[in-house]
Order: sequence, then C-alpha cells, then structure tokens
Amino acid sequence: MNQAQRKRETTGPGHDGEALSPVIRQTLHERVYLQLRRSLINGMFDAGDVLRIVDLADRLQTSTMPVREALGRLVSEQALEALPNRSVRVPLITRERLDDLARARILIEGQMVALALPYLQDDDFATLKQINIDCDAAFERHGKDIGQVTSELNQRFHFHIYRAARSPVLIPIVESLWLQSGAIIRKAAHIHDEHGGLAATDHHWALIDALERRDLVASMQSLSNDIGRSFDLIRGRFVLEEEETREVAHG
Repeated sequence: MNQAQRKRETTGPGHDGEALSPVIRQTLHERVYLQLRRSLINGMFDAGDVLRIVDLADRLQTSTMPVREALGRLVSEQALEALPNRSVRVPLITRERLDDLARARILIEGQMVALALPYLQDDDFATLKQINIDCDAAFERHGKDIGQVTSELNQRFHFHIYRAARSPVLIPIVESLWLQSGAIIRKAAHIHDEHGGLAATDHHWALIDALERRDLVASMQSLSNDIGRSFDLIRGRFVLEEEETREVAHG
C-alpha cells in the first residue's frame, strides 16, 4: 500500500464526504473497532443504515475478520442491531428509544456536571471557551466536512467537563450513551439546517457561564437544554409527520 492509498478517505453510508481511513499496522482489530466506534459517536451514519462487512472491509482496506469482530462488539454495546441476513444496521429512531436515551443522558451527564463542578478551574474554562470559538468558526466555514469537525468539537467540549468529574465508572457509561445517540444527533442537525434556530453553541456558552458562577442548578439546566435540543427537534418532526399522515388520510 503506497502513501497516497493510506491517506485516501472513502465515504461511509449515509454521509457525504465522511472519512473511514485505511487501517494499517498494529492492533488491527482494535483500530477497526475504534474507528467504527468514533464514526458512530460522531453521527457519521444515518439511522437505518445497513453496514455490510465486505463493504466496510473494503473502505477500511482490511480483511473481513476485524470488521466482523468490531461489528459484533458494537451490537453488544447496543450501538448497532443485528439483522436476520447477518448484516447489521444503525438502529431506527423510535419515540421510545428517543425518550429513553434523552432521559438517560440528562440523568447521567447531569450527575457528571455536578461531580465536575468543584474541580473545574480557570484553565478549564479557557479551554471550553476556545473549543466553542473553534466550533462557531467551523460552522461559519460551511465546509463539506463540517459535520465531522463540529461533532468532534462538541464531544471534546462535553468530555472535558466530564473527565473533571474523576469518575472512571461513569465515563464509560456516558460514552455508551453517546455511541447510541450518534444517529439521533445527526438527524437533529439535518432538521436544524433545514429550519434554522439557535446556534449550536448557544447552550454551551450558557453552560460555561453557569459553571464559572458555580451555579449548579443553572449548570444542570443548561446541560439539559443542550442535550434536549436535539431530541426535541426530532420529536417535533415526528409530530409534523403524524399531522401530515392524518391530513392525507382525511383527504
């Protein structure tokens, strides 16, 4: 494999321009797993996308065995679901799944904010502000890779706070919830792009302000608003689709 091939990026299902970089060198199985996991967390696949082992192996330029193992792990983590034809897919978004994930994220991540608050210092707030500035700048560029860039910045923002909680038990739980929420965040971003609304970083700025003031109630409310925003956009789409269905049914 030459250098150009190693650098080549190929698109994954449901995302225009998203990179699944060729996987090379050591710990191949873990590298494949981590790359697919990162793509799911960052919302690089649509709900309902079917992920076929041979296709992914070709995109990652590896054999099918590490891809099969990685998909099996992701199914066990509820990030993917197995299909009868031995393929797997990104779970569909249902009202029940939407509500369950929103409730779990607000509960667990709110606790992470509460645990982190006493430990956050001025340099942490400076870091959070810079991430937000970088994210605002990325949105203004409107590049084809905007989804990946802003998603990674959003993740960096949240997990900078959560790591300050010093809870090695809760961090993997939060990561699992993000892994299961990737397609939801992706769909919400598309709805936001269609209709506009508050800037994606507005709730982040409110959260930083509340954390700097050491206001736990306001901090947890800002986090809840931030998480709930994406889920509410999809709930609104569900309502709109139901209304359209009723109008068609009644002529």
